[in-house]
Amino acid sequence: MTLSFPPFTEEHALLRKTVRDFTLTHLTPHRHDWDKDGEWPAREMFKKMAELGLLGIRFDERWGGAGLDWWAHAAFIEELCQARNGGVVMSIFVHTDISTPVIHEIGTDAQKEEWLAPAIRGEKIGALGITEPGVGSDVANLQTTARIDGDHFIINGAKTYITNGAFADFIILAVRTGEAGFAGVSLVIFPTNTPGFSVGKKLDKLGTRSVDSSLLHFEDCRVPVKNLLGSLNGGFLHIMQNFQGERLVAALMATSGMEIQLQDAIEYGRTRKAFGKPIGVFQVWKHKFAEHLTAVEAAKLLTYNAVQKIQSGEDPTREVSMAKLFSADLAQKVAYDCLQFHGGYGFIEEYDIARAWRDVRLLPIGGGTSEIMKEIIAKWSGL
Repeated sequence: MTLSFPPFTEEHALLRKTVRDFTLTHLTPHRHDWDKDGEWPAREMFKKMAELGLLGIRFDERWGGAGLDWWAHAAFIEELCQARNGGVVMSIFVHTDISTPVIHEIGTDAQKEEWLAPAIRGEKIGALGITEPGVGSDVANLQTTARIDGDHFIINGAKTYITNGAFADFIILAVRTGEAGFAGVSLVIFPTNTPGFSVGKKLDKLGTRSVDSSLLHFEDCRVPVKNLLGSLNGGFLHIMQNFQGERLVAALMATSGMEIQLQDAIEYGRTRKAFGKPIGVFQVWKHKFAEHLTAVEAAKLLTYNAVQKIQSGEDPTREVSMAKLFSADLAQKVAYDCLQFHGGYGFIEEYDIARAWRDVRLLPIGGGTSEIMKEIIAKWSGL
């Protein structure tokens, strides 16, 4: 009996090849330098990706997208991880999976024409602004305000940990437009050339060093009311819905990254010798890798189950939360053991495992911590 899950097709295979060829040619060779420099040529690379049709895989063809399914997007994500640089991959996904989908889902035609279509063409880069200096996972209590003054919002406040924040052309900005709590939150498309907007210090991070995570300031910024996404004070629901795609991408990043780390470690174990034989033949490591290969396969199938759920149009919250929780936490163990297996070489920057070990630490934090995932799973399981 031949299983049809996951349902990858020949079209998906062709997309994989396109993404892998682009990644191995334009991204992977620079993984060390961009991490060392603390930046990557995002604008140049986004243009190249747009020429290949890679910035709007799931979006409507009317706006320049490819109109493909979530399985195509999963193939895109898995191959892009061959960049072996979490910062670069994160920067791309902030654009393709975190900032633009909400415009595609709830934006007006005018908003899609002005912001989404140029983003798909690689002409404008997006970011998402939710987290604040005093507010992380507790999104309902964000403090950045947007007061209506005629046909404009007057925005004041600050955001932090904003990936792409230093160079984005627009930010999907979560603001308080009403009462305290989730019922007073709205989403606004914020152009970064707005007077009163400034980028504070670039945060010095443990990992994902190739892309910025910035502190942003908003001082009496006037943004047209027409930039409101969805309904006034209805932004919280859209944020929660948008999180599902972001969290699913995190799970896919985790599983793909673990596969790469294990492949590298196993290959290293065939050539590195200790006590007169390759270190990969020692039982302690053969059993450890057997455990990890099994667990990663389970994580991958759990994640694919979430992909199928979101593709079918059903509410994927429980399945996505499980996939992110399991995959992100497992990624910490796999990276740790793969680095340990490399011994002293794992502590040297020229080996990819050193960077991977740093980068994966963000996965159980960003997009909702593992603790939040457990709360969601408990709630959706009737506990």
